[in-house]
Amino acid sequence: MTRPDGYLLDNQRTEAGERFDAFASLFDPTTFRHLEGLGVGPGWRCWEVGAGGTSVVSWLAKRVGPTGQVVATDIDTSRLGPVARPPVEVRVHDAGAEEPPGEDFDLVHARLVLVHVPDRDRALRSMVRSLRPGGRLLVEDADPALQPLACPDEHGPEQQLANRLRTGFRRLLAERGADLSYGRRLPRLLREAGLQRVEAEAYFPLTSPAGAALESATIRQVRAELVRTGRATDDDIDRHLAHIEAGGMDFATAPMISAWGRKG
Repeated sequence: MTRPDGYLLDNQRTEAGERFDAFASLFDPTTFRHLEGLGVGPGWRCWEVGAGGTSVVSWLAKRVGPTGQVVATDIDTSRLGPVARPPVEVRVHDAGAEEPPGEDFDLVHARLVLVHVPDRDRALRSMVRSLRPGGRLLVEDADPALQPLACPDEHGPEQQLANRLRTGFRRLLAERGADLSYGRRLPRLLREAGLQRVEAEAYFPLTSPAGAALESATIRQVRAELVRTGRATDDDIDRHLAHIEAGGMDFATAPMISAWGRKG
């Protein structure tokens, strides 16, 4: 997920941990529901692509048990130490540039990963190739272009400021190579990759404490870039963070598209 000018949302930053916690609160119930529907159970071999945080890896480890395996990969595995014990194997790996870390997986899963990978087509092919016949692929990715606003109910100056900063953040992502309309293409891409019985759905949280926490952590993490590129001033960001802290604002996320299918 690296580019010459660096990944915008670096896992080494303190705010990254806050973002992973917010993602877990926002999206784990949806992800776990899909994984349960795919039948993940004892003895399964799973590849968690771009693991980042630990919540999904921990869930998979409990489901596959001591007879299974979870290979958790990321370009930065610094936050995966707490889960680096059997049945989990942690590897540094770039899904868009390297061969798969194994083959004959029963499940391959990636959440909020491919949208940031420069060679996401290669990464998706690699993921499909690593599946055993009958293996399942679940890809979950954002589509910020489907719903670009931080506050869809833009009824006051606080919400207008939030949406202006969200626009700046989206443009930073695009400049770093993110595909802001990737999620909607997942069903077609999975079918074109040869998967069968492809289905998809979207999850779109409109307001929650985790949504506000994610907004705060994200803005603080990209603050320097927003200011450096002239998309915001320090005063803009200070006022926005104060609005978040005061409560009473509704912060939405981009829709997360979950798409899944089976290898023939």
